[in-house]
Amino acid sequence: MPKTTNRKTIISWMMYDFANSSFANNVTTFIYAAFFTKVIAENEIIGTALWSRGVGIIMLVVALLSPPLGALSDQGGYRKRFLIFFTFLAVIFTALLYFPQQGQATYALALYIIACICFEMGIVFYNAFLPDIAPPERIGRISGQAWGVGYLGGLLSMAVLMVGFVSAETPWFGLTKETHEHIRATNIGVAIWFAIFSLPALFYLPAPPARQTGDKLSLAASYRRILQTFRELQRYREIFKLLLARLVYNDGLITVFAFGGIYAAGTFGFTFEEVLFFGIIVNIAAGIGAWCFGYLDDRLGGKLTIQITLVGFVIAATIAVVPQEKIWFWIAGILVGLFAGPNQSASRSLMGRFVPQNKETEFYGFYAFSGKATAFLGPLLMGVITQASGSQRMGMATVGLFFIIGGLLLRTVDEQKGIRAGREKTPSETDA
Repeated sequence: MPKTTNRKTIISWMMYDFANSSFANNVTTFIYAAFFTKVIAENEIIGTALWSRGVGIIMLVVALLSPPLGALSDQGGYRKRFLIFFTFLAVIFTALLYFPQQGQATYALALYIIACICFEMGIVFYNAFLPDIAPPERIGRISGQAWGVGYLGGLLSMAVLMVGFVSAETPWFGLTKETHEHIRATNIGVAIWFAIFSLPALFYLPAPPARQTGDKLSLAASYRRILQTFRELQRYREIFKLLLARLVYNDGLITVFAFGGIYAAGTFGFTFEEVLFFGIIVNIAAGIGAWCFGYLDDRLGGKLTIQITLVGFVIAATIAVVPQEKIWFWIAGILVGLFAGPNQSASRSLMGRFVPQNKETEFYGFYAFSGKATAFLGPLLMGVITQASGSQRMGMATVGLFFIIGGLLLRTVDEQKGIRAGREKTPSETDA
C-alpha cells in the first residue's frame, strides 16, 4: 500500500518529470545531439558513430550501478539522498557542456556521458517513489499524468530555447553565432531549468526509513541483497518476464531517442531550427498520448497498453525508413510521440503494480537494469551499420526489430498473476 498519497506529494513528484525532460529533449534527443554530430565532430558519420558509442557506455554504466545502489538505497533509507546527489551532478555537468567547441569531440562526449549517467541514475530513485505515493487503482493515471507533465516541461523548455537562443536573430545576453555560442548556451538553460523545477521533489518527497536487516551499509552488503532479490525475482516470474520484454523493446526506444535529431538532420536535411520545431511537435503529441493513455492504463491494464504502443512504433519505424519526403518523417515522429509517453508510463506503472512493498528501489534498480543492460546494442548496431553502409537510413532500419521481438516476449506476461504476487510478502520479509 502506498505510504503517502497527499496531493502536494504527488504534484511534487510529477514536477521532477517536468524538470528533467529539459535534459532528455534538448540535450539527448534534439539540440545538443544534432550540434555534436554536425558541428563538434569531424563529420556527421563520425559524429553518429561517436555518439552511439557514448550512449552505449552510458547504458552499460547505469545498468551496472542501478541494482547495487538500489539495494543500498532501500537498506539505508538513502533514496531521497541519492536523488538529490545525482540531480546535482547532472545539473553541473549539463552546464559544463557549454564549453566544448568545434573539434573537441572527446571533451564534449566525456562531459555528456557523465551528465547523462547522473540524469539516468536520478530517474532510478525517482521512479521508486511511485508505488509509495500512488494508490493502486490510480497508479497508471498518476504515472501517465507525470509523463504528460514531463512532455509539457520538455515543450516549454524547447520553446524558450528556440525563442531566446537557437532561432533568435539576436540571441539573448549578446551571445554570438560565429562560435555557435548561442547553441552551446542552451545547455546552461537546460541546467537552470532542471535545477529550479526539481526543487519541489527534492524538498517535499518523503525520505523512506532504513530497513532493519542487520546487514552493514556497504556495497558488499548491497550485492548480497541483490543476490537475495534475484532469488526472489525468480519467484516473481511475471516481473522477470516483464523485465525481459522491456530489455528488448526499450532498446529500440532508446535508439529512437538518441538518434531522432541526428537522423532528422542527416537523412532529411533538417536545420537546427527545424529539428527544434520537430521536437516541439513531437512533445505535444507525446504529452497528449501520455495523459490520455494514463486513464486507459488503469482501465485496460499496463500490458495491453504497452502492446498497443509497440504496434504504433513498428508502423512509425517503417514510415521513417522507407519514404524520402520530409512529410513522412513528420508523420512518423508524431506517431512516436503519441506512443512513447504511454509506453514508458505503462511500463513504469506495471512494474509498480508488481513490485513488493519495501523493496521498491531494489526492484526499480532491476527495472533500470532491464532498460540499460543491453541498451547499448540498439545505438551500437545503428552506429555500426550507419558507418559500414554510409547511410543513416540503413542504420535506422534495425529499430523495428526490437519492438517486434519485445512485443512477442510481452505476450507471455500474466498481469493479474503478477499483481497478486506483488501483494505477498517476500521470503526475506517473512524471515524478518
